[in-house]
Amino acid sequence: MSKEALRKEVKKYVDNADERTLKIVHAMLEAEQDFDNWNELPAELKASISRGLKQADEGNVIPHE
Repeated sequence: MSKEALRKEVKKYVDNADERTLKIVHAMLEAEQDFDNWNELPAELKASISRGLKQADEGNVIPHE
């Protein structure tokens, strides 16, 4: 899905959302704006995070159960 199509889809959901959902979405978007510190992280930590994400994408995870 393109960025523009995704934006339109999200707007449809927002237009029909109740107050609780709007507060949740707002908090998520606000948190995303506040955490834009990727470039400030040490290289070792970024590499570790990237490895973990790759492992998760490949299904190499341990469930909580």
